Amino acid sequence: MRVSIRSSRQSGLTLIELMVAMVLGLLVAAGIVTVFASTSSSNKAQTQLATLQEEGRFAIARIRDDLGMLNSQYGTTSGGNASQSGTGLPYLDGLRAPSVYANDASSNLLLDALSDVTTSWGDPYPVKPTSGPYSMPSFLSMRGYDCTITDCTPIDPNDSIATIPAMGTVADTRVKGASVLTMRYLNPARGWAIQPSNSTITGSTLTTDTDGNTLKQIDLKPMSGEPPVTDVKTGHLIMLANYSNAQVFAVTGQGTATLVPSTANFSMPTAMVGTNAVKAFDFDRDFQTVTYYLKVVDAGNGHTTGALVRRVNGGEDNKTTRGGTEDELVRGIERLDFKYGVISKTGDTQFLTAEQVDTAKDASGNAIACPPGEANPVAPAPIQGCLWRAVQSVEVDLLMDGQIPLYTLTPNEEQYTYSFDTTTTALTPPASHAIKPSDQGFVDQMLRREFTALIAVRNFNP
Repeated sequence: MRVSIRSSRQSGLTLIELMVAMVLGLLVAAGIVTVFASTSSSNKAQTQLATLQEEGRFAIARIRDDLGMLNSQYGTTSGGNASQSGTGLPYLDGLRAPSVYANDASSNLLLDALSDVTTSWGDPYPVKPTSGPYSMPSFLSMRGYDCTITDCTPIDPNDSIATIPAMGTVADTRVKGASVLTMRYLNPARGWAIQPSNSTITGSTLTTDTDGNTLKQIDLKPMSGEPPVTDVKTGHLIMLANYSNAQVFAVTGQGTATLVPSTANFSMPTAMVGTNAVKAFDFDRDFQTVTYYLKVVDAGNGHTTGALVRRVNGGEDNKTTRGGTEDELVRGIERLDFKYGVISKTGDTQFLTAEQVDTAKDASGNAIACPPGEANPVAPAPIQGCLWRAVQSVEVDLLMDGQIPLYTLTPNEEQYTYSFDTTTTALTPPASHAIKPSDQGFVDQMLRREFTALIAVRNFNP
């Protein structure tokens, strides 16, 4: 038997063909990886930009809420008809300030009732009143601080605000080159509504002395939504106000339902007999102080960024006595600056620095009129601090960063503009700005955008 064996020929890839195929495969894979990396970097940048825009708008809105209330009281802050502030000077609205009955002869009753105070009575500011009642002075109404990398003008807030951090580049210090702003206004959500003597509503009431006009005592009976009487701590002042005026005075009986004007006043306050909508307020807590500053925070992976901090009534140290808080609102803010709109001699609005407002002089050194009701400046010695209540508007400027470094950014993509550094709107590299990110401890390789707002304030606009 004959067996036939068939031979079959096997074939395969040659080494050259295999190498060509591998090279082509690597080229395709490299292209895919490149496209993926590019898409991923672009997606990260777009996501970061969207977040940056959202948080920047929130930061501006939050500052606007407080600035819009600046120096507002119970009712209008305007004193009515405008009057001429000096020969040849424009007519300005009179500004209403609380009348202070508390006598500071042996202490600082008014200054102690306010938080974050960096300015005291006396040279170069007005001296402590020796008679009264007197109007609450402008230099205590608000205070701005313009800061460079090394210091702040007209004063460093860290010098007198004990718990506000000094400038630095490590976590929990204050961001270098970022301004600070302290403002005050009456908290409209607090206070005790005073019921008229003929009212059938059970609530807080006033008792007059035998003359029928002088305040004898306040009996607090909080209604729904009003604060407890225990909020009024030892040493706190009381503000009694209607829609026309307000008076601040010392009392005894803090922490109880009965408050009696004390002898620590120049004279006894009036009971506002015959007026409507009278309310009593805890001045130390309700005439609140709000301070904004930037704090350095740890962003992870060895990087830092700036955070907007809103500090109320001296911060957490005053939580029990004055309801103080200190909250981090938004991260990713590197720069924060303010300019203050004030009417000049010619009637135009000039935007001044904090130093110019404090010295009542414009950029050329010319004196600017104080609001009616305060002494007018006489060159070359303006009344120090008189313009703080003459501020009509505040320009806010802040610079946001993306918080997470993007090392794939091109030099052009790192460029940004910040109006406080230049008069042009041209985009420039980080190293070309007056205050560079590297000066503040931040990296250059981040997206940055500027946010601005011009805010009219209740201080001057009823």
